[in-house]
Amino acid sequence: MNLLFEKTKEVTQTLLPVVILVLLLCFTIVDVGNDVLIRFIVGSVMLLIGLSIFLWGVDLSMNSIGEHMSREVATSKSFLKIAILSFLLGFLITVAEPDLLILGSQIQEASGGSLNATFTVYIVSIGVGVLISLGVFRLLKDMSLNIFMAITYTVIFVLALFVSEEFLAISFDASGATTGALTTPFVLALSLGLSQVKGGKKSEENSFGLVGIMSAGPILAIMLISIITGQKNIQGEAAEFVASKGVLGPIINILPAIFIESLVALLPIAILFFIYNFKKFKLSKDELFGIIRGLVLVLLGLVLFLTAVNSGFMDMGRILGMEIAKMNPWILVGVGFVVGFIVVLVEPAVHVLGEQIEEVTGGHIPLNLIRMTLSMGVALAISLSMVRILIPEVKLWYFLFPGFAFAILLSFIAEPVFVGIAYDAGGVASGPMTATFVLAFAQGAASSIETANVLVDGFGVIAMVAMAPVFSIMLLGTVFRYKKVEEYTPTEEEFVITPSIPEENRLLYDCIMVNVERGFAENVVDLARQSGASGATIMHGRGTDIHHKVMLPIINVELQQEKEIIIFITKSNSTEKVADSLLSDKKLKEEGDIVIYICPVADAMIKY
Repeated sequence: MNLLFEKTKEVTQTLLPVVILVLLLCFTIVDVGNDVLIRFIVGSVMLLIGLSIFLWGVDLSMNSIGEHMSREVATSKSFLKIAILSFLLGFLITVAEPDLLILGSQIQEASGGSLNATFTVYIVSIGVGVLISLGVFRLLKDMSLNIFMAITYTVIFVLALFVSEEFLAISFDASGATTGALTTPFVLALSLGLSQVKGGKKSEENSFGLVGIMSAGPILAIMLISIITGQKNIQGEAAEFVASKGVLGPIINILPAIFIESLVALLPIAILFFIYNFKKFKLSKDELFGIIRGLVLVLLGLVLFLTAVNSGFMDMGRILGMEIAKMNPWILVGVGFVVGFIVVLVEPAVHVLGEQIEEVTGGHIPLNLIRMTLSMGVALAISLSMVRILIPEVKLWYFLFPGFAFAILLSFIAEPVFVGIAYDAGGVASGPMTATFVLAFAQGAASSIETANVLVDGFGVIAMVAMAPVFSIMLLGTVFRYKKVEEYTPTEEEFVITPSIPEENRLLYDCIMVNVERGFAENVVDLARQSGASGATIMHGRGTDIHHKVMLPIINVELQQEKEIIIFITKSNSTEKVADSLLSDKKLKEEGDIVIYICPVADAMIKY
């Protein structure tokens, strides 16, 4: 129950700002009906309960399923099996993603039914499955993430020349909608599990990037469908929006359909796991019961969440967008900025990513820094989306193509671990609140602006939200790599030369402590063993001395390098040979930033 309390507290803290903002708008500048307002409040309570239970269930089930399945993928020797299993995992988890289910229904509604919601969900899920497979192969084969993403987005940019504005907006929005509260923790667990099983010095970098890779799948899938079918423009027009009447009636009416939809969406991934558990995993009864309980909680939370969104949140978002646009369209820009700034706090996926970052990097990248960077980027993105609705000459691709292109260029010069984090952050920033409230707000605004087109201008906001963090964090990674606040050159007075210890007084054993950048411990151990050392103890640490710290300007946050400390106990007559072999290694000196400390050991018990 402690976990449920933590999730409830987390969701309450993040949901409250949105509710307060909406209520302020309703009681000051926008007049909404009592039914809509009460239903929004009821929906907020349902969303709080549903999302808390959902995240609780995800922690109990989906993370475990992702870890077990990742080991199955990583240890397989058959390329065909890896490809099929990776595809199935990506496809099945995406089919159940609530954000995508919501987006599918919004696309169907906005297109007047010409684009079926189920068709959209399955096409997008196929795209995710294919890119997950390619992403897994990239990780296992150690292909550079920035090269992989550069190739992928080059293909996307070329395909974009052949699709209409409607399909461009929908394809990028689908990309953001696939990285929500269900897929993100699952894929992050899959990525982390794969990197841990594979190991190696790039394990930290490989822990990130798979979410960003999979988010390119929907873009490619939607664009290819448009090109293959020859459909340039979407035929169909949305019916005039009419808010539902009553408070409990709309909630009760949609509950059965949402339950069936949620059950059908979750069953495939659950069945796949149980098949593998029966044949391979054979988990204990307690662990299996915990996963089953988690899946039940995911289903219950998903039903409550989707019901709350469809009966309260989306109606309120659309009405606010419509009414503010009628009153003074330029207020939309300011409201968009405020909503964008706090929406990052609302997205559970951001917290999931932040926890993964802290776990893998040992606090190397502070969570607050990530949240601040994402908040500003998303705020600006939604503001620009409102500008695009108001000014028809401003096209979506004016922002997306230069933004992604510049981010890709930065990926080649940014600190490597930031590259995967940036692409992942682009996905997780566009979660449930963006796919529901923000998108509905944009569509409401577009429907009230005479020069705007709901299918063109009402969509695309998720794409903008997804692009902004990629660019922001890539820039942060570049600053981290090259910005040195304090440069230090030691002077002669700071060196202390101690006399040599007489040979007859030397002890039998020495302790060699080696300090290197994270990822080089295996190289150190291999070289030391070749020179006569035996076993070693490896520890992880982080920090810099006062003369070589890296500070980020303006926000004054220190980022500390991760280190690995390797301790050897060697016989005194082989100490010098071991130390020389390490110090003479070019790679350890240039990339590993190696430092060696040697001290005599007064007493030791060593088994050779």
